[in-house]
Amino acid sequence: MIDDMTLRTVRLCARQELTIAIRSRWIQLFAGVFATLALAIAASGYVLSGGSGVQDFARTAASLTQLVLLIVPLASIVMGVLALTPDRGAAELMYSQPVRRGAVLAGMLLGLFGALTAAQACGFGAAGIVIFLHNGDDGLAGFLLVALGSMALTAAFLSLSALVSAGATGRRRTAALARALVVWVALALVFDIVVLGLASLLRSGHASRLLVVSSLVNPIDAIRTGVLMGIEGTASFGSASLALLRMTGGPAAAAAFVVMSLAAWIAIPAALAMRRLERADIA
Repeated sequence: MIDDMTLRTVRLCARQELTIAIRSRWIQLFAGVFATLALAIAASGYVLSGGSGVQDFARTAASLTQLVLLIVPLASIVMGVLALTPDRGAAELMYSQPVRRGAVLAGMLLGLFGALTAAQACGFGAAGIVIFLHNGDDGLAGFLLVALGSMALTAAFLSLSALVSAGATGRRRTAALARALVVWVALALVFDIVVLGLASLLRSGHASRLLVVSSLVNPIDAIRTGVLMGIEGTASFGSASLALLRMTGGPAAAAAFVVMSLAAWIAIPAALAMRRLERADIA
């Protein structure tokens, strides 16, 4: 059971980290870039088809999904590592206090999550207002689902950043940042290429099972599957998603597996990071 002292520590660290993160130029830059890209996607959706004007929520949500799957994990894991690897002197002072290190880390993660989701909310909010003024609220549910998926990805990759950087300070920040970039490249770019390559070498049944597993074990693919399932149903599904529906028995069960996968990606790396930090020699 979590005692009152631990809860107070988490709240204090979360509030302090949120204040620091919001004032960070990197967070402010991320908010500005994300808002600009979201508005650009909303305003340029008909260009390829020869039209003009702001596209509706449904089309914007489908277009925004790929942007979210690439930019949000990268920003979350990089900014997480930079914030969670303080200078050596600051780390010694912070972790020498008579409180649990895990509580400090949990508070910092909550503060960073609040700052990053606020930055994304600026982008989604700006695009949403423009779309609503031009096209009404048709397709708003899918747009909100993309925003929810973006928040889930933020939580998952902040958790991974904690695992990558737990116990790292000062000069070891560069090594932690390099590991974080390797994790992002592996999950965002390399994973799907490897899975598709292996699937092409297997028989149909084994390939389908591999594609199902791949859509769950990778948080980026899990978000892609869940968001597309919510926006367009089976009409937008590829072979992996169709195999997932067949093996799970329908959209409700598939959505439950996606949620469980994301919960595991959020909880397990964070728990391992806290355990690692408790044992780390910060001095």
